[in-house]
Amino acid sequence: MRQTNFMLITILLLALTSCSKENPTVIQNQENQVTQEVKQMSKAQIDIAIRTELNKKGYFSWNDASDIMLWSALQINDNILTVGYGTKAYNNAGRSKSDYKNSIIDIVRKSENISRSADSKSLVIDEGEMLNFVDVKVKSVETVKQLRASDIVRYIEPAGYTYTQEQTTRSSSGCNKSGGTIQDADHRLIAPNCFVSWAYDINRITDAWQLSTGQGITVAVIDTGISEYQPLLGSMFNNGYSSGRTIEKYGTYTSSWNPWSTDYDGPNDKCSHGTSMSANIASPRNNQGLPVGVAYNCNLVSYRGTADVVLNGYQEQRGVAKALTEIANRSDIKIISMSIGHIINIGKIEDAIKYAYSKDKLMFVAAGTSTQFTSWAGVTFPANMKETFAITGVTDGPGYKHGAVNHYGKEVDFTVIMERDSDNSRTSPTLGYYENQRRYVGGSSISTSMVAGIAALVWERYPSYTRNQIVTKLKLASDLYPNRDDDYGYGNIDAYKAVQ
Repeated sequence: MRQTNFMLITILLLALTSCSKENPTVIQNQENQVTQEVKQMSKAQIDIAIRTELNKKGYFSWNDASDIMLWSALQINDNILTVGYGTKAYNNAGRSKSDYKNSIIDIVRKSENISRSADSKSLVIDEGEMLNFVDVKVKSVETVKQLRASDIVRYIEPAGYTYTQEQTTRSSSGCNKSGGTIQDADHRLIAPNCFVSWAYDINRITDAWQLSTGQGITVAVIDTGISEYQPLLGSMFNNGYSSGRTIEKYGTYTSSWNPWSTDYDGPNDKCSHGTSMSANIASPRNNQGLPVGVAYNCNLVSYRGTADVVLNGYQEQRGVAKALTEIANRSDIKIISMSIGHIINIGKIEDAIKYAYSKDKLMFVAAGTSTQFTSWAGVTFPANMKETFAITGVTDGPGYKHGAVNHYGKEVDFTVIMERDSDNSRTSPTLGYYENQRRYVGGSSISTSMVAGIAALVWERYPSYTRNQIVTKLKLASDLYPNRDDDYGYGNIDAYKAVQ
């Protein structure tokens, strides 16, 4: 039904838009006779169709697009098609991963008239190491149709398609290396000369430190990496009351325009967002007069999987999927924090999240932070997946009040207070990009990292607990539980109650 609706939208757009892109493709049968002429949709037409679906649901999946729309998006986007195959995201019963992949390649070769003697490297761009997907070059609409008709294909989508209006969804707490002046009412100092956010007090995180500081728990952050110029997340990670813990930094993102490139840019943050999220979780309880993290004695693993908070590029999507896969294979990592996302669902990242979930990872994901889209957009991907826990923030006003740029919706699981009701620029202070720098950071991003830190406090307190038991502790400590609100989920978490 959804695919039919998209086909109707496509037909109407082609009929009504006089400035549409005229780029006909001739489809031929085996006797080399013309059977049909297909007109490629323009990017403007594709974006209108995406916006229509976003207005209805708050997110978009290529499963809902027509064959023509999907194929047209391929032409605009380097012809890179992601094909998810097999019976599920990972593992398959009765048939090998390579067998499935080779069957997909055979379909593409035959439809695209590529000889078997041709180098497969020119056809295959990337594939999931543990996951059941392959990225291939596809030019023909007939190939799109044949792949969709195959019973071994779970999904196909144009990899890294950029929706024109998605730039307005960039987080207001995204790439900003500037510091800021923190108002006196928004922080206080505690031993041994450590700066504490007002939001920690109001969410009772500082009270929870009487019982737990996250020691022995490892949290992974997938974001833009960590700044090489912030020593409290480097050489001074063990400082003040934080000791005996480890920090690891990895990179799975490359900024190369070449989709075949795997020359990763390294772990260092070039944006600032990842630095802030990691600091909010694990900055040491320092003696430098600088902001502390929620779980200041936890271990931290940082992955630079993306260049910014919006996963709208091929290399960003590949980088995040690879980071999730690597983290999933580590038994020491219990919690994953992702303050990043997209309004379009991404198959390879869905597969990676399902794989990480199968490895018992507890994943907290930002519900979404934006400016112009806030009035209508719902919970964004991948926070809208059932395998993740969607987090957003509210103000300190009476009752529950939306943060200025946060997303809300029925997929939200938990909230925290992170914004002054009287002034939405006064959010939660944390470490900045450079040494001795502080800054306000808000939105669902800071909320997500805060909840990840609270979960680390709970897990230290109850080290034998399973993921589900930790989630139950968070629910029991939330002030709307056992009810669930359509915008706020179980509501604000009382960190002290959660660790008791």
